[in-house]
Amino acid sequence: MKDFTIAIYCFIDDLLLKIDNNPIDKRRKLSNSQVITTVILSAKYFYGNQMSACGYLESHYGFSIPDKSNFNRILHSLTELIAELFSTLGVIFKKLNLESVYLIDSFPVSVCKNIRICRTKLIKGQEFRGYNTSKREYFYGFKVHLITTGKGIPVECMITAGSVHDNTSFQMMDINLPKNGDLYGDAAYINQQHKELLLEFNQIRLKVATKKNSVIKNTWAEELENRYYRKTIENTFADITAKLPKKIHAVTAKGFLLKILCFIIMYILDRQF
Repeated sequence: MKDFTIAIYCFIDDLLLKIDNNPIDKRRKLSNSQVITTVILSAKYFYGNQMSACGYLESHYGFSIPDKSNFNRILHSLTELIAELFSTLGVIFKKLNLESVYLIDSFPVSVCKNIRICRTKLIKGQEFRGYNTSKREYFYGFKVHLITTGKGIPVECMITAGSVHDNTSFQMMDINLPKNGDLYGDAAYINQQHKELLLEFNQIRLKVATKKNSVIKNTWAEELENRYYRKTIENTFADITAKLPKKIHAVTAKGFLLKILCFIIMYILDRQF
């Protein structure tokens, strides 16, 4: 834990020197790198409990932690910076991905149990009612759409309401992958028109699984290749969701989404350190 904490803090601090040029208020007790390090540690070791991470860093590393309200206010002011941090990490791992293999899929994140939908105040609306095909159950919350490298490192992310279909979100994503790459997905991403557009304008070959009633079917070798690569992103989702608490504590939807993004960044850094 000590080695991971020091490594993460040094890495984030060096990275923010490159991407963050905004001055910090002199009255603040924590730097941006200290705040982000605290959030990453809370996601890895404390199931997202930021106050527990604050207590650990204050007692072991002498961080001057403000009260809970001020800490949350500072964290929310860094939302765009944290999103830029994820984008920068994505660019780095795209350049390191020499095999040019990418995977796309999604996983659900529930806001509450179905029996408590009528009482939740975090979000409201039928658009958040989604269906989890793998578990054959309905959920109420968000759907996280990820593109990862062939080794399962997330490089692009989009979060939508739970009812949004994978194919719809796929068309909404601003995909920025290196040219001459292969993008693997399940049968939910079957879209011949979008496949042709990706190949023509981005030089990306979309390789998705096919259904039994598909007009154009893959060969058995193509299906075997698709299953081989898709297993990696499924393992990535299993590792990320294993770190998520049973209930992500948040007062606003923005705070809820921010915590999801922090868990994803934590997974990326955890894989490297």
